[in-house]
Amino acid sequence: MVVHMIHMSDAVTEILVRPIQARDAATWLPMRCALWPGAEAEHVATVAAFLGGRAAEPQAVLVAEAPQRGLVGFIELSVRSSAQGCRGPRVAYVEGLFVSPHVRRRGFGRALIAAAERWALTQGCLELASDSAPDSRDGAETHRALGFEDVGLVRCFRKSL
Repeated sequence: MVVHMIHMSDAVTEILVRPIQARDAATWLPMRCALWPGAEAEHVATVAAFLGGRAAEPQAVLVAEAPQRGLVGFIELSVRSSAQGCRGPRVAYVEGLFVSPHVRRRGFGRALIAAAERWALTQGCLELASDSAPDSRDGAETHRALGFEDVGLVRCFRKSL
């Protein structure tokens, strides 16, 4: 459990970042659906598998909680053997990061990333990687604001056989 104190104007906002718990499923699921729309059945299965201890990925889920507001964000993490622009061989990877629109730009994403960095170090990782859609200006700006640097732009392809 990590508590961050964020100073905003004259007020101080307390942000609690902690591992997700089973009681958080009803809030985590709609946030996942907001981040990745159009795959609700997959999200239901992922939430159930993770909270049931049966998911290979993500390996960790941390949530951000605000007093009187409840859960307002999450970050899903894994460890990969490589990632674009990283030296590896173990790279912590942000599989998903979401902060509710009504509290964005108030330090919640930064608090989640700081907790992810601490988690990554406990996993033996020296780098934290992430991605966003190539045409997502908001995704790129958010990553840069959180301390990430651009290392490439990849288009992926597949062919059914």
